[in-house]
Amino acid sequence: MFAFRVATRQILRTRCVIPSVRRFSTMDTMKSGTPTYMSLYPETSTDGGIRLGNIVPDFAAETTHGTWNSFHEWKKGKWAILFSHPADFTPVCTTEIGRLALKYDELQAMDCLVATLSVDPVKSHEAWLQDVVAHCENKIEVKFPIIGDADRSISEAYGMIDPGTSNDQSLPLTIRAVFIINPENKLMLTLNYPACVGRNMDEIVRCVKALQLSYEKSIATPANWPNNHEEIVLPDGTRSKEFKGSVFLLPTVSQEEAEAHYPGYHTCDVPSKIPYLRLVKADQVQ
Repeated sequence: MFAFRVATRQILRTRCVIPSVRRFSTMDTMKSGTPTYMSLYPETSTDGGIRLGNIVPDFAAETTHGTWNSFHEWKKGKWAILFSHPADFTPVCTTEIGRLALKYDELQAMDCLVATLSVDPVKSHEAWLQDVVAHCENKIEVKFPIIGDADRSISEAYGMIDPGTSNDQSLPLTIRAVFIINPENKLMLTLNYPACVGRNMDEIVRCVKALQLSYEKSIATPANWPNNHEEIVLPDGTRSKEFKGSVFLLPTVSQEEAEAHYPGYHTCDVPSKIPYLRLVKADQVQ
């Protein structure tokens, strides 16, 4: 374990730091940017499924922090993560709740709420949390609520279990799902893992930072952001390292607004000559 931690610290020292995101995230007002981009996603589905851009289902619930009359009201105006786990008193789930608890303060500083869920009742959650805290070596405190979904209504509404077959299963596990939801209650990202594979909390935090930055600045984060574009070729043929951790302008952003909001952005030259790879330096979107 010690060797792993040392190696991890060494890797982190060589990587680009993810830009910090300001508290109280608000949508960019650039007309051809985020507002136009978000309009491409329908707010509802035609078949009852839940997809990116859809308004997520509201629900009432019992939680380890008391009764909720409305999930939407609980998260009103904020980003939120809804994080499901298959069952209490299971090994992988125990480590996931512990690792998520270690990220809670960082997510809270980003004005992002966290709630977890399984089909166990709240009383089971409360008993199990003692094991979670005891097993995690970092002396954690679980500050976020855990939702009891004993009747499976929330899990069914969010597509985590099949209502047509769950009653026939001896152990109706929810999948390991992550739903990241924006201040307008729209689903922005979802991750689905099987019960046998634990999730990476660093990646979940990275996703929230990327989504908030896109929402606020009308940009898109490249693959492996912020460890991207270590070096690029400039128009004069020289190579530059100044674009490490840079981001792309959203495809919907007009040339006029791009020039007005991000003067000096760099368009990468490609064989097609289509000017769609428009890079903005990291320090311009902080």
